[in-house]
Amino acid sequence: MPRSNLPGLQSDADGTSFFPSFQREMNRLFDQFRSGFPMPEIAEATTFGAPLFPAMDIVETEGALKISAEVPGVKEDDLDVSIAGDLLVIKGEKSAEHEETEDNFHTIERRYGSFRRQIKLGFSPDEEGVNVRFKDGVLKLDIAKPAAAKAEVRKIKISNG
Repeated sequence: MPRSNLPGLQSDADGTSFFPSFQREMNRLFDQFRSGFPMPEIAEATTFGAPLFPAMDIVETEGALKISAEVPGVKEDDLDVSIAGDLLVIKGEKSAEHEETEDNFHTIERRYGSFRRQIKLGFSPDEEGVNVRFKDGVLKLDIAKPAAAKAEVRKIKISNG
């Protein structure tokens, strides 16, 4: 196994140091923290080989938040979207059953999993300002910012010295 020049710091078998993989892991943890840090045993759980938390894209414009969540295999009736104050909660359940019969055996497999994702919006939206659509396993939300939440940008002068 190759070694680095620093005492006590080993390199991986391919010659790369410990720090790049450590940095990637730290970035992943910070990304999880920003999106609502789950309990460790829940974070590692999967259903049907995919993570229980839906992949999400969040885009903020001057007047709204546009959120897209991928929830393949989840039926519309099994989704729940709610807003309490400035907290958006998306939760759902996914289940399936598979039965197979051959000459000398019969198997039935049932799979079940649920997920919950919380996002702090930073504002409390008006009820009529929320538009939710679900099609082909993708949940899309357009959440309009109330007038009070639209930030006014001011230029700050920088002085010399």
